[in-house]
Amino acid sequence: MTQTQTFTVTGMTCGHCATSVSEEISEIDGVQDVAVVVETGAVTVTSADPLDEADVRAAVEEAGYQLA
Repeated sequence: MTQTQTFTVTGMTCGHCATSVSEEISEIDGVQDVAVVVETGAVTVTSADPLDEADVRAAVEEAGYQLA
């Protein structure tokens, strides 16, 4: 069963930002898909199991951004 969670990321301004965030989140175990909307900061993650917000926060920070 897949899970979908949406997070808000601050500081993204372009496609490169979205790619960086997407790549880092994609490295979390179980992540199947990441969709980023730069204009709103919405990051929707589809995964096999619910993700720990701390893992997502760490991935976003590794990309140079912050969870709202």
